[in-house]
Amino acid sequence: MAKIKRFPWLFMSVLGYLTILLTFSGSVMPASGQDAVRVIPSFGKGPYEVIIFTDYFCPPCRRIDIKAEPLLKEFVATGKVKLTFIDVPFTRATPMYAKYYLYSANNDSGIGNILHVRNVLFEAAQEKNIKDDNVLAAFLREKKINWKPLNEKSIFPLLSAVIKEHKVDQTPTCVIKYSPLEVKKYIGDIEIWYGLNQFKAHLAGAKK
Repeated sequence: MAKIKRFPWLFMSVLGYLTILLTFSGSVMPASGQDAVRVIPSFGKGPYEVIIFTDYFCPPCRRIDIKAEPLLKEFVATGKVKLTFIDVPFTRATPMYAKYYLYSANNDSGIGNILHVRNVLFEAAQEKNIKDDNVLAAFLREKKINWKPLNEKSIFPLLSAVIKEHKVDQTPTCVIKYSPLEVKKYIGDIEIWYGLNQFKAHLAGAKK
């Protein structure tokens, strides 16, 4: 589990996406050649919302992503759930990974594609330990991952705002919004798995 130990979560979220980003030049396309996007990618729609906060270098994050994949697809397929993934910059290279996640979602926003892209990014981080932009881009091409560049700098402040709103100071964290007044937060892969299954039971009961 990735957790902030020395710095407050607000400082890290802002630093991660607005300062650390500047250290990655790599293969970033000039902003003039990118689409201006100011919306965090989300999948599905409906009155319920599931937000999952992860870092690609966090082993429990990878475990819950893989374990929960069938459930997440099921939630989106109901037409009642909006699903959002937020990359939390607890690791210095995470903004670079977040960039390619956003690029991939910009190319193909299907939930199946997004979950596959996340699996590959977790592999790149935890098995290959890739921390160079050009090496990561080459690995993604090798894995047949396609992407369409956009102005990720317009989205990173939005990610920081969501991290701040939910006071996320460790990963994985999952927030489930049953209603504007009923919001549940789960931390750690075991707790999140429990929360997702409780939510699944709620959805099943709501159909009756």
